Amino acid sequence: MIEQDWVWGFVGGLMIGGAGALYLLVNGRIMGASGILGGLVDGSGRDTRAERLAFLAGLVLFPPLLVPLYDKVDTRLTGNIWLLVAAGLLVGLGTRIANGCTSGHGVCGISRLAPRGIVATLAYILAGGVVMLAFRHWLGVI
Repeated sequence: MIEQDWVWGFVGGLMIGGAGALYLLVNGRIMGASGILGGLVDGSGRDTRAERLAFLAGLVLFPPLLVPLYDKVDTRLTGNIWLLVAAGLLVGLGTRIANGCTSGHGVCGISRLAPRGIVATLAYILAGGVVMLAFRHWLGVI
C-alpha cells in the first residue's frame, strides 16, 4: 500500500496558495502572517486592524473544525516545552530579521518571482537544513 500523507501536504499547499492569491486580489497586499501579526503588535497596521484580526482568527479557529475528519492526529511534536518556546522565539526573531515569513517570502514572493522572496526562501531552507543536520545528527537533540 502506498503512503497517502503527501495528499494532505498537497491540499494544504493549495489552500495556502489560494489564500495568498485571494488576499492579494482582494486587499492588494501580500499575505505574510508575520507581517500581519507584526502590524498589530507594533501598531503600524491600525488602519487594517479588522482584516488582520479576521485573518489571524481564521488561522486559529479553522484547524479545530477539521478535527472530525481525523481518527487521530500524529504531529510528532516534542513534549519538551522549552524546546518549543525556543523554537517559537527563534522563528519570530528570524521573521523580523528577514522582513517576512514563509508565507510572505516563500508562497507569495516566489509566486510573483520577487528576487527578495526567492533569496529569503533559499536562505531559510538552507538554514533549516543546517540546523536539522546539526541538532539531529551531530548533537542528537531532536
